[in-house]
Amino acid sequence: MDKDSFSFVVYIIHACANKWNMLPSVVYQKLQSAGCIESYLVSHYSILNTQGTEYVVDDVEKYLEVRGVTI
Repeated sequence: MDKDSFSFVVYIIHACANKWNMLPSVVYQKLQSAGCIESYLVSHYSILNTQGTEYVVDDVEKYLEVRGVTI
């Protein structure tokens, strides 16, 4: 993970935490356990960083739902 994608992941974790009223550490654990960080956010960084925050957060929600992770 390079510096830009790392910054993006941190930003999205905090955006999700704000929307879901959770601590960023809890959001990180959920994303990590579902494989969302490496398999989705980092691997698709070049596309996702061109999208709006709300779009990416909604997409992360769908990613987690498909994998049975409750928010």
